[in-house]
Amino acid sequence: MLVRLCALLLAMGNISAGHATPPAEDRTTSSPQVMLVGTYHLANNNRDLINIPVEDVLSPKRQREIEQLVDGLAQWRPTRVAVEWDRSEQAALDRRYADHLAGDLDLAANERDQIAFRLARKLGTPRLYAVDWNEQGPGDPSDYDFLDWARRNGGGERLETFVREGQAEADRAASIMRGQTVSEWYYDLNSPEARMQAHRPYFEIASFGSNEDNPGAAWVGAWYARNLRIFNNIREILGPEERVLVLYGAGHTYLLERFLRESQAAAAVDPRPYIQGGQAAVR
Repeated sequence: MLVRLCALLLAMGNISAGHATPPAEDRTTSSPQVMLVGTYHLANNNRDLINIPVEDVLSPKRQREIEQLVDGLAQWRPTRVAVEWDRSEQAALDRRYADHLAGDLDLAANERDQIAFRLARKLGTPRLYAVDWNEQGPGDPSDYDFLDWARRNGGGERLETFVREGQAEADRAASIMRGQTVSEWYYDLNSPEARMQAHRPYFEIASFGSNEDNPGAAWVGAWYARNLRIFNNIREILGPEERVLVLYGAGHTYLLERFLRESQAAAAVDPRPYIQGGQAAVR
């Protein structure tokens, strides 16, 4: 697809107020539970239309903070950990995780290595689950190219303003993050307000088009379809009494949580009380 189905990461730093209430889930229930942990792209892959420039997480200070975040998440005792890795490449993920367990892998700066691998190892789980899907949608790639449509139909300035203002907000968030711990990053990023705020720009993208030719709406429709495919992959690893922690780009979490609640496939668990455990550890 000419315009990749990637998240618009528009997190807003100190957006959440107060503290998350203690979790109310019943560990004795036979129903599966899912904890969606929205994440930044820590390796600054710059694949999204708008990106937050995350500072070097391999510094000793940030490494200690990541360990404390992992300690907090481990308190939920997940039985499975799922990550943003193409499902068709599960074997490659298995090999990489096996190398990590054997001590033959230097962890990269990305969130999968830094958080998911460490968490799975701490829990003693034998594998991580690849649940991503991001392939070409049906039809011609030009059917989704809202960037080209905007430039050809007098919307270039509006598009540039949309991206410029979004990036300015992302840069502001990055400035706030420099004064926070990693656990504080993730606490703020996983508030209901932050999830909604990361989702809202897709309505602007959907407006790039006309009644006859609307690639913006087609792109956003494909974005919903991608997240449904991801959700289906998550459902396939659910089972009675499973507690599945899903570490995924924050732009996906609003829809994935919505699909969980509407389908009633599993109980959605708020990650913030457990992230808060990591916050407390550094104070």
